[in-house]
Amino acid sequence: MRRRQTASQTVGPFFAYGLTPEQYGYSFTGIAGPNLVLDEAEDGERIRLQGQVFDGASEPVADAMIEIWQADAQGRHAHPADARGSNATFRGFGRSGTGRDPRARFIFDTVKPGASEAGTAPHINVIVFMRGLLAHVYTRIYFEDEAAANALDPVLASVPQERRGTLLARRRETPAGAVYDFDIRMQGDRETVFFDL
Repeated sequence: MRRRQTASQTVGPFFAYGLTPEQYGYSFTGIAGPNLVLDEAEDGERIRLQGQVFDGASEPVADAMIEIWQADAQGRHAHPADARGSNATFRGFGRSGTGRDPRARFIFDTVKPGASEAGTAPHINVIVFMRGLLAHVYTRIYFEDEAAANALDPVLASVPQERRGTLLARRRETPAGAVYDFDIRMQGDRETVFFDL
């Protein structure tokens, strides 16, 4: 008998139950959620990061999941390998699905990160999971109000000038505090820049 290759599978939309259970109303606890701040005394500016994922037809994707990994306000990662010491009051890692928000948004409550190394700009690493993808994709979020640091960042500098805007989160002030808006476009004219790891 000749064996055949197993059929390919996409990375969604099955992940909601196992990876973001509280957000979808399930009774068990996931390892990460949309709030990265564990202690109200955490240093740094509190921000909300929100946006939508758009498919190639510019329609919002209501069953995507976003993971983020970032430094705290001092540029430290919540990881024992960070030589400056781990920050126990800041997760640094979060997950948010788009399926429970009426506008299909992902929403994170976090702190604005500091630069993790000299010569780099504050940024947030992003992984996108959604239906139709055979593997998740990677991108970064930079902040439009960090122009001087952005100009020196080697990763951002490697992106063609006309495409860098797809990696910039835009700040707006609300009564509840600063909100950074960042949409992810999977295809099309303003497709977000994605990176190979």
